[in-house]
Amino acid sequence: MYFDPVEGLDRQSLEEIQSERLRDIVRQAACSPFYSRVFQEQGVDPLDVRGLSDLALLPLTSKEDLRASYPDKMLCRPISEMVRLHASSGTTGAATVVFHTAKDLRTWADLVARCFYMVGVRPHDVFQNMSGYGLFTGGLGIHYGAERLGCLTIPAGAGNSKRQIKLLQDFQVTTIHIIPSYALHLATVFEGLGLDPRDLFLKTALIGAEPHTEEVRRRIEGIYGLKAYNSYGLSEMNGPGVAFECPEQHGMHLWEDAFLPEIVDPATLQPMAEGQVGELVLTTLTREGMPILRYRTRDLTRFLPGPCPCGRVHRRIDRILGRSDDMIIIKGVNIFPMQVERVLMGIPEVGQNYLIILERKGFLDQIKVKVEVKSEFFVEDMRVLKGLQDRITGLLRDELLITPKVELVEAKSLPQSEGKAQRVMDLRGEGHG
Repeated sequence: MYFDPVEGLDRQSLEEIQSERLRDIVRQAACSPFYSRVFQEQGVDPLDVRGLSDLALLPLTSKEDLRASYPDKMLCRPISEMVRLHASSGTTGAATVVFHTAKDLRTWADLVARCFYMVGVRPHDVFQNMSGYGLFTGGLGIHYGAERLGCLTIPAGAGNSKRQIKLLQDFQVTTIHIIPSYALHLATVFEGLGLDPRDLFLKTALIGAEPHTEEVRRRIEGIYGLKAYNSYGLSEMNGPGVAFECPEQHGMHLWEDAFLPEIVDPATLQPMAEGQVGELVLTTLTREGMPILRYRTRDLTRFLPGPCPCGRVHRRIDRILGRSDDMIIIKGVNIFPMQVERVLMGIPEVGQNYLIILERKGFLDQIKVKVEVKSEFFVEDMRVLKGLQDRITGLLRDELLITPKVELVEAKSLPQSEGKAQRVMDLRGEGHG
């Protein structure tokens, strides 16, 4: 049972739609000052793009290109036809701005509603959005999708945990949208109030906005007694609604009628074989105001091979491993923060928070991991804590192939965040590799 008939298409029909939309979007993009110039400089004739096999003729687009085109050189229609803009500055650099026409917003809402419906959310459900509103896409993007489906929608926004809990209780909320790290933080607030999250009416959590491991998902499901579904989106491609898990919870179906995906080697930019990890590259197929061609997301994932038991042929991407520019190099070893999380969240004694600290001792880079320990395990017997510390160190060494320094701390002693969690603190100073 599908929200949109396109979910049930066979592969050939889907690719015919993609080819037709790619032809149209390339001609559309050529009307923007940015792509008009780039096509001219690189000798690209939009009329040469007739189908999927011609995708490689098109230039890649980077975040730097979007910043250089600020404020409106990516637009292929007059700014008077735009009805909304979202902006994302990321952690560094100038803002990247994305504009939407009224039709773009309707298409976006349909895609998000499709995600909701796929995991069993229906019009009678009560939905609470715990995501930030404003220029950030996670708030309004999810909000309009929930309303499009017909849910009673509570725009709670981010933070103010006690109010969040009261809303959950008073309005018998069944579905939430929440950042994974905030879901874990909120659990400690429930505990402090002497409340059990499993006593709520919650059935479904939509989690995303930051990379997280399977271990974190299972922990959230256990704490709240619900099903948690991974989602993927980025503001350059609208925001939420790009890819979403089905009830199988094994990879996220990327809506290929709206976004054309590629996985490339971040260094060579050559296509990766199915099943191999690389950088996700996306082309918008339905956005009329500001189409983006072959956008380098910097997010690392892979296409999952084989059909999905749910019946959809829209390709599945694996959960995001991290970003190609988030990789940490310590003693010549490549490390992603997600590897640390995977180990820690699989250990019962470990609490909800941790912090990776990168330091330089002399000429050598060091990695230290501060780990919160649940109250019942943070005992005065030093032998017990030393045993736990050694066990965590060994498990991290096996995963990372280097030995980090592990420091155990009391529960709730590390800085708490009601937004995206800050997991890495780099104290190595300028010029580190």
